[in-house]
Amino acid sequence: MKIYTRTGDGGRTSLFSGERVSKADPRLEVCGEIDELNAVLGALAAALPATMADQAEVVRGAQGALFAAGAHWATAPGSPRAEALKDLGGEEAARLEAEIDRLAASLPPLERFILPGGSAPGAWAHVARTVCRRAERRAVALLAETADPPPAYEQTVVFLNRLSDFLFVLARAANREASAAETEWEP
Repeated sequence: MKIYTRTGDGGRTSLFSGERVSKADPRLEVCGEIDELNAVLGALAAALPATMADQAEVVRGAQGALFAAGAHWATAPGSPRAEALKDLGGEEAARLEAEIDRLAASLPPLERFILPGGSAPGAWAHVARTVCRRAERRAVALLAETADPPPAYEQTVVFLNRLSDFLFVLARAANREASAAETEWEP
């Protein structure tokens, strides 16, 4: 199978459900943001130390959930293909909440804003958090414009919101693991 098809050379691509749309279609904007987030999560998982293997596994689980979310956004609502997609539900967000609570319990409370950075894994988690927030904003914008959106659109927004919270706490935990100090913002 060839990696290139030339079918997108004119600025159009196919949805999973077969429709041809502009590569600038708002659904593909959301898909692109989700794809970028997934790639950054891959870099984050690779950067986490072996002592944080459990958290790397949570990150990889989020990557799988993002693929499922992207499939929903890349499929025309109401199409037979959309009907066959796995519902996102709330399980992924609940898993992230449990991990946030577990990690946060071992961290000192925040009293001020902190600057993104610290160790390499901590910095990657902060980058992932900002990319996640951008994906969330794009999804929220399209959700607001979509009449009768499929449940997966709203579930994606909830998941992205929780994922960005997890990534913030993960950044703090990774910096603590690396003995990298958090730099507080001085207004």
